[in-house]
Formats: sequence, C-alpha cells, structure tokens
Amino acid sequence: MIVHQLQLRSGSEAETRAIGAALAGVLVPGDVVGLTGDLGAGKTRLVQGAAEALGVTDPVISPTFMIVREHQGRVPVHHVDAYRLSGPTELEDLGLEDVLDPGAVVLVEWADQVARALPESWVEVRLVVGPDDVRHLTVEPHGPAWEGRVPVLERALAPFASHRTTGDAGR
Repeated sequence: MIVHQLQLRSGSEAETRAIGAALAGVLVPGDVVGLTGDLGAGKTRLVQGAAEALGVTDPVISPTFMIVREHQGRVPVHHVDAYRLSGPTELEDLGLEDVLDPGAVVLVEWADQVARALPESWVEVRLVVGPDDVRHLTVEPHGPAWEGRVPVLERALAPFASHRTTGDAGR
C-alpha cells in the first residue's frame, strides 16, 4: 500500500483556518478527520476553518467538556474533543454510531486518544509548532475511501505545501 503524506506549513491562525477550509472542500458526508498535536498547536483553528467552509455559521469552540458538538451547515459537522477520554472504548460508550454519523463530516481533536475506534478510512492531520512558531502539518489519508481521492486532496492543499512524500508503507 502506498502512503501519501502531505507536508504543510502555516504561519498564522488565519492560514491554519484557511488550511481547514481547503481540506473541507474535499470532504463529503461520512468523512472523518483526526487531528493531533500539543495544546495550542492549532487543532481548533483548523476545525473552525473547515466548519465555516462547510456552511456552519454558529461559533465553533473546543468541545472539551461536552466531548461532542454538533453543528448544522450545508453538511452537518460533528466536532469531537477526545482529550478527556481514556481511550477508544469511552468513545464507543458515547454511541460511536451517532458520533461517526455517515451523514456528517466528523472532526476529532486528540484523535490519537481514540484512533482504534476510528473507521478504516479517515484523514490524519498532525500539527507541530516549530521553534519559529510556525505550524508544520502532516496530512495523511488512510483507507480505501481515500485511495482515489488523494490527487484531489493534494490539489486542494497545494497552496500550503512545504513538500510531499510518497513511499511504501512496508518500509
């Protein structure tokens, strides 16, 4: 299986939101995006950009204490914050079939906490803050639903690319 990783760069909150909006342009109902990164890395900013691009008009804030916030737009958006979850079982206990609604786009902050509960096909976005306060993002689609969509994803995110790597997953 070929692994596609897109390396992106964001120099501001506005640019991180723009990356989220560009990503949203590729998303369809049933897609899951998992975001990882330290506190303050820009996960919520990216979700805000994606949600706005999907037609959400209400404020998008981190659902840390609610775990899941549902927003209405052209496409429903489920914003999940797994920070306080102890693992995938706890997400499943919340009603995984409701959270991962096939009629919604699902954006999961702290996805590393619940990765085993995510579907086979999803997009991973890792955010790292560099010493220069620039965000370095790695976007990696997983699963068969993304195999044919990678070129579209690459085109959508090209304005933010620092470089792209493609290689064999077996290496």
